[in-house]
Amino acid sequence: MYLQHFGLDKTPFNITPDTRLFFEGSDRGALLSLLTYAVEQGEGITKVVGEVGTGKTMLCRMLPTRSQDNIQWLYLSTPSLTPDQTVLAIAHEMGLTIDSNLTKFEHIALIQQALLNLHLENKRVVLLVEEAQAMSLETLEEIRLLSNLETDEHKLLQIILFGQPELDEKLKDPQIRQLRERIIHSINIDSLSLNDVHNYLNFRMRSVGYTGPDIFNKKIAKTILKYSFGLTRRVNLIADKILLMAFNENRHNITKRDVKLAAMDHDFYKKTFSITTAFMIMFFLALSLAFASIFLKPYITLQNPSVDALLSIETTPQSTLPDAIVLAEESL
Repeated sequence: MYLQHFGLDKTPFNITPDTRLFFEGSDRGALLSLLTYAVEQGEGITKVVGEVGTGKTMLCRMLPTRSQDNIQWLYLSTPSLTPDQTVLAIAHEMGLTIDSNLTKFEHIALIQQALLNLHLENKRVVLLVEEAQAMSLETLEEIRLLSNLETDEHKLLQIILFGQPELDEKLKDPQIRQLRERIIHSINIDSLSLNDVHNYLNFRMRSVGYTGPDIFNKKIAKTILKYSFGLTRRVNLIADKILLMAFNENRHNITKRDVKLAAMDHDFYKKTFSITTAFMIMFFLALSLAFASIFLKPYITLQNPSVDALLSIETTPQSTLPDAIVLAEESL
């Protein structure tokens, strides 16, 4: 909707990974180079861990674009598979015919033979596993067993695990310690810093045809960082909503109000008190309690009177009783 308004060729902030808009700032370019190196080494298992929305899928999609042409890429993106289903999924990715009459071990034999044939053609196979933190221990162990397929000198199947921090916790389980020991490279993806967010926003705009002055200045980037926590997916969601609001109001400038409204729309916005505000509230509360204790003390009702206080209360004399009662007593 806002493409023509800002002079854009395509949407700059889609949450679907677009390799043409890969941002090499921050440490993303270096991480991609490290992944490419790990693939070229061809040994062991590589693990990539990052919070939700940090860009793991983008790295997964970028890797084939930066690697050698003699690699066949396999994708496993369904974490809920059982060990048997995992073997069948890999066989399907390799283009093998699935036969329901064959056992899991017979399918593994077919996979191994296909891997050997590719090796003879000087081709390598890399399996990219997404959402690995959601896999069962049994499925992760099955993947480790598949990584054992090898010749006398080379691994036939290289594996890269992409997952959230829970993957590291799961790998601590003694049941899969052998998988943990097979991990040669461990890569962690951090969230974006303020400078990263600022550069990322304007890089994305320039990459899709924007030619005007920077729309996202440092102050706007700081506010976006506040609500996105530097997670690229959240940055994209907020930025996309901001551009839509500016278009609807027929303007090109962006305000902090736009950022807050966009964050609220995606439920990223929470009202918080600053330290100064919290201190002032505590100060005035303490002051109010002090004034209350000074000026209201004479009016506080005695809740637990002492014995002496109770004995000091005078009883009502007989002369104060109603006259009818007094006369009745005298007649007796």
